[in-house]
Amino acid sequence: MPKKAREGNDTSGLLHYLYGPGKRDEHVDPHLVAAWDPFVEDPARSPTMTLSDLALLLDAPVHALLGRKPSKHVYHVAVRNPPEDRELSDQEWERVAREMMAAAGVDPHGDDQGCRWVAVRHADDHIHIVATTARQDGRQPNLRQDIVKMHDVARRFELELGLRRLTHGDRTARKWSKTGEAEKATRRGLQETARETLQRAVREAAAAAADDSDFLARIGAAGVRVQQRIAPDGRVTGYSVALPGDRDGRQKPVWFSGSRLAPDLSLPRVRERWASPAAGGALTPAEAWRVAEEKVRQAAAHLGAGGLRQGAGDVAALGDLVVVVAQVSPRVARELIRDAAREFERASRAPAARTLEGQARELYRDSASTLSRSIAGAGHGDTRAVLGLLAALVMAVDASRRWHEAQEFRVQAHAAGRAGRLLREALEVTAGAAASLRCKPRRKEAAARTRTGQRLATVPGARPVAGIVQEALPAHARSILADPAWPALRARLEEVERAGENPTSVLAAVAAQRELTSAESVAEVLTWRLDGWRKQRGAATTGSGERASTASAGGAGRAGSVRRTGAPMPARSLPGDEQGKGPERGR
Repeated sequence: MPKKAREGNDTSGLLHYLYGPGKRDEHVDPHLVAAWDPFVEDPARSPTMTLSDLALLLDAPVHALLGRKPSKHVYHVAVRNPPEDRELSDQEWERVAREMMAAAGVDPHGDDQGCRWVAVRHADDHIHIVATTARQDGRQPNLRQDIVKMHDVARRFELELGLRRLTHGDRTARKWSKTGEAEKATRRGLQETARETLQRAVREAAAAAADDSDFLARIGAAGVRVQQRIAPDGRVTGYSVALPGDRDGRQKPVWFSGSRLAPDLSLPRVRERWASPAAGGALTPAEAWRVAEEKVRQAAAHLGAGGLRQGAGDVAALGDLVVVVAQVSPRVARELIRDAAREFERASRAPAARTLEGQARELYRDSASTLSRSIAGAGHGDTRAVLGLLAALVMAVDASRRWHEAQEFRVQAHAAGRAGRLLREALEVTAGAAASLRCKPRRKEAAARTRTGQRLATVPGARPVAGIVQEALPAHARSILADPAWPALRARLEEVERAGENPTSVLAAVAAQRELTSAESVAEVLTWRLDGWRKQRGAATTGSGERASTASAGGAGRAGSVRRTGAPMPARSLPGDEQGKGPERGR
């Protein structure tokens, strides 16, 4: 993946950095792998060539220019492979560097008067290419669309060298955090950058909002600073957000416009979500889940039926629905659904023109609006009621994956596939939690009677776990024991037994919650369900312990304040909001 850095004017300084230890001693064995002239000596391995000498050679065509010299003549590109790729040899990196410089117009093949350049390698997974943008014949190089052409070369080498295949930029990727933002978050002890926190908060507000004022109010309620951009005629033309406490070197807030966060978070794109009025009013939590499930199932059958333009609008609305479901889902599966929403984000931005009409889009939007209006009640986490909606959502995301594959949107199809797997896991975890709520399994007896009437203490783990599976699920026992996921399931059953539960009855309960015939891996599905069972059991134990503690400490328990259902939630303080501490330096 080639990434072009800003142009500069200090060739010698850049070379000294590339051949140096780096900012954190991350540069190992820096050396030359390629150059415009194959006979150029490597300063790291030559007794006569120095870095200053190499810089003079690179800059010679610049100094030879007649008339005014360019103010910034240093061309710098880093070419990096992902960690899962194999390590390339110096000879392979040399080929990559030469082809990219030729394609970019820096040093075309067969042109002995091109720009001078070198490729430096100081790590296993990447190289740095440094060039001076003055041809040796005194003319300026044609660098038009240089990064696009280098990406074409990269895609070709991925196939030739057996590397991970990426895709051409289609302007649908999210805006990734920069290195400085990540370093600032690390210094401040934050788990994510300010940009990532703002992306999530704004996306959640956009998915649930009904109009401009509702959108901006939801952003403010999430604990994010927001300001509007107003035109001279009074129209709101944009907005910017900032994380409280996030400041630059001049102690000013670091503002991000919506378009800097993601392509679909600019104000015009956000307004597309409520281009038509939402239908219906607030429902009870049980009704909200049921109505949303019915609409999602209908929409999944119609997704993309109206063609490319309508399908692009359908998947955008489906992305908002997954975001809303993550906000109102039961706590036991909330993090999994949030991860699914994050994965599906790329799939919701199809590289095609959108239409704001369409049956599937309207059904997805109505479902999101229904759940959002009932968020106070649905937030209680009715584990049993949400099962149907999660099953419908899995079906809808799978339909979107097939649509992306039909349109040959490979990166979006992969994103939808990853989101679908996370939603399946969330569905099974929720099913396990629902089974825990529905039935009360008998505690494992601490002693077993012998024929003589005496009691014999049993030891957890004394009975083979395979026997538990054969007793609870005789029809699936053979396939489960041969499944690669069997060790994980065995570990969960052992944990259940150590917790004092009867593993046979627990396994039978979670298996009966939903059918298993359609599962690709029955052992993996049962493992997820046991995770949900364990989480629900742990939450119930913690809750009962807290209630008992409160009652013993406060007597009647009416002394504490109780938040009424549907009451407005207080503004959430996000990471980085250092209240009462004054502004903190951003760097």
